[in-house]
Amino acid sequence: MPETEREDVISVAERSVPRALPVRVDAVLVQAVIAAALSFAHLHDLAVAAGQDGWKAWAYPISVDLLLVAAWRRLRSGESKAAGWCWFLVALTASLGANIATAGLLDLHHVPASLRIVVAGWPAVAFLGGTLLAHGPADLAPDPREQNDELTNVAAQQGSLPASAPVSRPAAPASRPALAVPPTGRLPTALLDHARKVAVEHRTRTGAPIDTETLRARLGVPGPLAEAIAAQLT
Repeated sequence: MPETEREDVISVAERSVPRALPVRVDAVLVQAVIAAALSFAHLHDLAVAAGQDGWKAWAYPISVDLLLVAAWRRLRSGESKAAGWCWFLVALTASLGANIATAGLLDLHHVPASLRIVVAGWPAVAFLGGTLLAHGPADLAPDPREQNDELTNVAAQQGSLPASAPVSRPAAPASRPALAVPPTGRLPTALLDHARKVAVEHRTRTGAPIDTETLRARLGVPGPLAEAIAAQLT
């Protein structure tokens, strides 16, 4: 076969083979974008009908979407799933309610007063939910001694350290002076008030009174001072 005819055959074969798209289109992602756009428009129309015009009408769908994202992130984190599901259902109800209301079931020219009240109070509800979801209770600082013991156990299981090897812990410097703890009756009032708030928050969260070690970790004070404060709290 001549060289020119061979090149023509190869060119025709290459054109007949379909080329793969450089970017894979995800149908679920496209569907999510369509649903979000429609829900965004319905929330905007409902806010306009309830008397919120201009930039305020556009802020309502943004607040609903942000609350949905915050609730989704809390559910993905695995912490406080009850709170995550609660606020997710609140935001989902607001979004679905706007979709249903603007589907012809509600006269947008004569919106009832109850709906105007709900729309006017939504920003405060969204702010409360977003704050509770984004700022959870602070975790206690881990004890360095527990971390050292855990690392030693892991090393022993992997065979790099005998199981009976003693745990080396850094010794406190001998020249460090002992911290002077003020008498119980001379503790700062502000420190005691803060300790009481920490104790109340711990009892509300766990249902048990706060112990001295936890109080020391939360306040960041030495052990003797934490014992003096705990004596004042009882």
